[in-house]
Amino acid sequence: MRRVHVVGAGLAGIAAALALTERPGTQVVLHETTARAGGRAWSFHDARLDRQIDNGNHLVLSGNAEVMAHCARIGTLEALDIAPRAEIGFLDLASGARWDLRLPSGPLDLLRGGLRLPPGTARALPGDLLRLLRAGAQTTVAQALPQRGPAWRRLWEPLTLAVLNAPPDRAAAAPLAEMLRRSVLRGGAASRPVTMPLGLGPTLVDPALALLERRGVRLVPRHALTGLSTRGARVTTLRFAHDEVTLGPDEAAILALPPEALAKLMAAPMPAPGESILNAHFRVAPELAARMPPLLGLISSLSHWIFRRDDVLSVTVSAAETCLAEADLQGETPEARIWREVARAAGTDAPPIAARLIRARAATAACDPAALAARPPRRPHDNLALAGDWLAPPLPQTIEAALISGREAARALH
Repeated sequence: MRRVHVVGAGLAGIAAALALTERPGTQVVLHETTARAGGRAWSFHDARLDRQIDNGNHLVLSGNAEVMAHCARIGTLEALDIAPRAEIGFLDLASGARWDLRLPSGPLDLLRGGLRLPPGTARALPGDLLRLLRAGAQTTVAQALPQRGPAWRRLWEPLTLAVLNAPPDRAAAAPLAEMLRRSVLRGGAASRPVTMPLGLGPTLVDPALALLERRGVRLVPRHALTGLSTRGARVTTLRFAHDEVTLGPDEAAILALPPEALAKLMAAPMPAPGESILNAHFRVAPELAARMPPLLGLISSLSHWIFRRDDVLSVTVSAAETCLAEADLQGETPEARIWREVARAAGTDAPPIAARLIRARAATAACDPAALAARPPRRPHDNLALAGDWLAPPLPQTIEAALISGREAARALH
């Protein structure tokens, strides 16, 4: 029987472990540095809100085939709430203007007016799309799209922040273009927003761990990898904080770790940490929550997206360091500013019942062109493969990328 050690129980590591257990005669051991699995996608009960929340907000689209396959694999496909249309509402807090971004589900829907674009963007968008799709590996979004008209402010800048967690003058154009190829350019059927009413943990993580347990996979929590020993083209030893594992001739390992952790283990170029993501969760009166759509994009604001789940409104601020530095808070705390913007969007003067602010530091790896070029090889040794959303080019760092990278790492060790 072959044994494979998967180090890192985030979504990439979980996907790798699931793929490995599909091979007869393979034993898997799953190691995790912390006390919990899930990586950057997990759910918990917050005492202040008295509600279960996710540590951060993640937008999935119906065209994310690997997310759909993962949920089908672990039995949670019916837990996904797939919007009936490829449509997202936006509000410009500076002008009060509201509009919908909608993609048609097919030619007939297009003829019936199923395409809706942000005001003033129709003329610029075809050329912008071509420039993005043709952008080279060293090109940033701002370099690919030099015009600063309505399309920039109402679409490209907020989309770049949301998808790449970086401002357009630093974010590489290639991952944004790939996201567009896999969703928007495939039409409305691939671009419908997908939410997880039960939360990230109950939908993506907990059932996967239960399936792994049924398949005999042992999860070892609080087991931090501190070093590797190699001989020739093979890894021979995994050194953990309090013990070590010797890899026999037929044993292998997958490291599903963020670049800052991997940099301590391997002498190879790594991307720098990216910016933080700020997530604010507000418990509100049920009648107020009912007035909000499941997802709303904000323009001319510190807040970028408002997600509604039951009576909790969760707000995302991507590239938080940059956006906080550019915001004129005028003595307000970030939490107070974010709520003021949510209250304007919801049309209320009432304060929230409870609030929680969570900063996910270095929420992603840097995604500028230099960082993308600094990624290590995904199979640096004969019996070692690497996994992680930051190692799934040309995709941006998303749940889809994490799941794809995990299964690819498992295939690399076949």
